Amino acid sequence: MTPCDKILREAVENKADIIGLSGLITPSLDEMIHVAKEMERLGMKLPLLIGGATTSKTHTAVKIAPRYSCPVVHVLDASRSVVVCAQLLDEDMKEEFFEEVTEEYEDIRQGHYDTLKDRRFLSLAQAREKGLHTDWLSHPKPVRPKFIGTRVFENYDLRRLMDYIDWKPFFDVWQLRGKYPNRGYPKIFKDKTVGQEAMKVFEDAQQLLNTVIESKRLWANGLVGFWPAQSVGDDIHLYAEDIMPRSSEPVAKFFGLRQQAEKDSSSSEPYYCLSDFVAPRQSGIPDYIGMFAVACFGAEELSREFEEQCDDYNSIMVKALADRLAEAFAEELHEQVRKDLWGYSQEESLNASDMHRIRYEGIRPAAGYPSQPDHTEKTTMWKLSDLEEKTGIALTESLAMTPAAAVSGLYFSSPKSTYFAVGKITKEQVEDYAQRKEMSTAEVEKWLGPILGYYNE
Repeated sequence: MTPCDKILREAVENKADIIGLSGLITPSLDEMIHVAKEMERLGMKLPLLIGGATTSKTHTAVKIAPRYSCPVVHVLDASRSVVVCAQLLDEDMKEEFFEEVTEEYEDIRQGHYDTLKDRRFLSLAQAREKGLHTDWLSHPKPVRPKFIGTRVFENYDLRRLMDYIDWKPFFDVWQLRGKYPNRGYPKIFKDKTVGQEAMKVFEDAQQLLNTVIESKRLWANGLVGFWPAQSVGDDIHLYAEDIMPRSSEPVAKFFGLRQQAEKDSSSSEPYYCLSDFVAPRQSGIPDYIGMFAVACFGAEELSREFEEQCDDYNSIMVKALADRLAEAFAEELHEQVRKDLWGYSQEESLNASDMHRIRYEGIRPAAGYPSQPDHTEKTTMWKLSDLEEKTGIALTESLAMTPAAAVSGLYFSSPKSTYFAVGKITKEQVEDYAQRKEMSTAEVEKWLGPILGYYNE
């Protein structure tokens, strides 16, 4: 993360008209609040734009805008910032625009607070009681992976990944979205509005992809690991040796968060936690868990070279392709895990489209995403597997992965495992989670800010 003082100093020295902040990971949200407070303290008058994958209009209205008396505007994506900037810099329009945004954000704030008042939650004990309770004696016996520990995949053959690429997010980068029935790839090429442009961008991508693979300007490393594991309440304990009973001290613990927001009275859906998908220690059933991390290297350096040549198109293109390759690597490796390395789904026969639609057995949830919104769980993954040393994939101080084109997560094999969103949680669960992780409640609240079901100043 770029420090606040550097952002503001550069804005002043370069006589900026507007300051824009982009956040890709949860800690960015708190940093944006800090920047807004500093701008107010220093008496700055520049408009502040907020954007990035982790941001939202609600968070901007509730958490950031009240800290700064000048315009604070959430921008959904970069393409829309041009219109917003034009209105903020137009002497005839800016006051009216600011008034409209202020009124809109006040309505959003009021609606947010009203929602918090109306939202109903189960107590943590009730949510646990209504979790997924599996009869592990009748459940298919968990399969033992082919190895315990880690296996590294270095300089992975990128051509193996080509058939696993999901191209839809690639077209989203270029704001190319076909209309039904021509939304997805390859149907987008038939779209009357964007089809021709989509085909051109796709052909350019193929050409650049072949070039960087042949020249080895992009390369990929990855790691897969498996450990004996048992659930203990909402947590998952991992062990060094595959011995039953699991009486030794765990080598690592993954901590889980459980759904608490009350569901419709007609719903029979459990209140999920990731630990529900691993056999409990007291069941006597030996179970396992996997983890992975993959990354595509070289994109940042190549992107800078294109920028120095004033070639913004290929600068963006190479980053977009690196992201697709990293995701494809995760997809291809997960297939290997299911069919061979773990081998719990050896008869699987799916094409890439089926995989993108998650029609396989098992899941690979990532820390910082809906099923486990806490990015700090990554630190356990990295320590457990010596991930940075073995692959070169590192974590920044804000726990973003570097290189940026990287994917990591856990593997679960149970046929009952499913993706879910934890959603909002109560302070009771936050305090319980903090105690289990041996962190302060304030620190946990910082990392779990977007899912707090209560107002936290």
